[in-house]
Amino acid sequence: MSAGAVLAIAVPVLVLLAAVAFATTARRRDAKLAASLSRETRRADKSEVDVVEAADVEAEAKERYAQTPSAAAAAASPAPAAPRDPEEIGMTRRQLFNRSILGASAIGGGGLVAGILAFLWPSGAGGFGSKISAGSLEDVLSFIAANKAPFYVPEAKSFLAPYPASALPKARAVYDDRLLPGMEAGVVALFQTCPHLGCRVPWCASSQWFECPCHGSKYNRVGEKRGGPAPRGLDQFPVEVAGGRVSIDTGQRIVGPEIGVNTTGQEPEGPHCV
Repeated sequence: MSAGAVLAIAVPVLVLLAAVAFATTARRRDAKLAASLSRETRRADKSEVDVVEAADVEAEAKERYAQTPSAAAAAASPAPAAPRDPEEIGMTRRQLFNRSILGASAIGGGGLVAGILAFLWPSGAGGFGSKISAGSLEDVLSFIAANKAPFYVPEAKSFLAPYPASALPKARAVYDDRLLPGMEAGVVALFQTCPHLGCRVPWCASSQWFECPCHGSKYNRVGEKRGGPAPRGLDQFPVEVAGGRVSIDTGQRIVGPEIGVNTTGQEPEGPHCV
């Protein structure tokens, strides 16, 4: 799942939780207001004072003074207050803000972590960093022969170039064993990036070499360095040919050949592009 998809899920969830929090607070506040008397009601009650006859007042006073001190104290002492219902108390504005901030932070942090995990998690659909199909070997070699140019595979960020069978004895002495099956099938997969400073290295049709436009590094048809400031030849990927189909394992990037390696002996076949 992509980071955009994770954010698309996290944002509506955040909005929904905020709405639920505000709705709950409003409901508790309404219940609290309904349970208490309004200011106007208390004012009206105070204004309606019953007129009591003097005799009744005198009789009530005599009865009060006739009580024993303990009875009077018991009558005068207020009953202990019952604990308030938490539903009636609700939450303060400070609590609401604090909980909202903590909830939003938790959701945002969770979305960020989920996005990072989705970005780093290997994709089942393939892509750069996995094995990428380049089509049939016959089609690749036919394209190279017809155009006098390597076959570019954009998903693998690499060129499939022909490797001559006559150079295999030298290749076995200098190249990584993982590259030999592809060379024996007649192709090598060259990473498009120059090992000098990372520029993309295009194919020069006139010289039949790869030539970097940034600083002038040059590589022969199979990616071996022939000039410029690059520290080595072009990096390569293992190639697998099964059932006539070519696949490039971009998960295994193999460092290019050292300076001085020239297994094919190919010289420039025309003017340089750089």
